[in-house]
Amino acid sequence: MFGRKKKETERIVFDPSKQYPAIRCSICTGEQVAGFRDRATGAFEEQMLLRDDGDLARFRSAAGLGEDEEIVKFY
Repeated sequence: MFGRKKKETERIVFDPSKQYPAIRCSICTGEQVAGFRDRATGAFEEQMLLRDDGDLARFRSAAGLGEDEEIVKFY
């Protein structure tokens, strides 16, 4: 009755023909940010900060990516 509702993960919408999933990694600090990179311009759109493997799993599920789909890392 007074229990807390479980938060549903918001769905991340992107156009696979124009964007692809990517992770931007910092060389100095090791910080990783997941998002989408534009195929034509190379512009990066940040979606979420990755602190651990659980965050990466949440990003994959919110974007509708499977475990076998590759996410490109760039520095």
